[in-house]
Amino acid sequence: MSSTDSYNEVTILLVDDDDVDYMAVQRAMRQLRLLNPLLRARDGLEALHILTNPEAIKGPYLILLDLNMPRMNGFEFLEHIRSDPTLSSSVVFMLTTSSTDEDRMRAYSHHVAGYMVKTDIKDGFNNIFNMLEGYWRIVELPSV
Repeated sequence: MSSTDSYNEVTILLVDDDDVDYMAVQRAMRQLRLLNPLLRARDGLEALHILTNPEAIKGPYLILLDLNMPRMNGFEFLEHIRSDPTLSSSVVFMLTTSSTDEDRMRAYSHHVAGYMVKTDIKDGFNNIFNMLEGYWRIVELPSV
């Protein structure tokens, strides 16, 4: 399999209840001409359902996780997947409005791959996806 084939198979799971952020992610992916499948969960419970349903997500994936969501927030979601042997190797990037040291340190204690603060939505998402594109082109991601 060529590196281009691997690149195209990386699914992005956005776990965020904010519709504006979801639209900004879609717009950034379009502007950067990224063809990766994009799935969305509005909270941690919905994300767990997607991740544990083999028909919902296939192949390697990256999770972009917000902290503040209803039903199951980002930290509760992280605690759950890190204690689940089938999900513990999931690659998670925090994508949040929280810039507190406490939240950042707590996220890294749950082995997130990166912690990014949503500041300027338009440029911020383009910068984030430029970085992620380089990441998934180079890094070997675990498969489902």
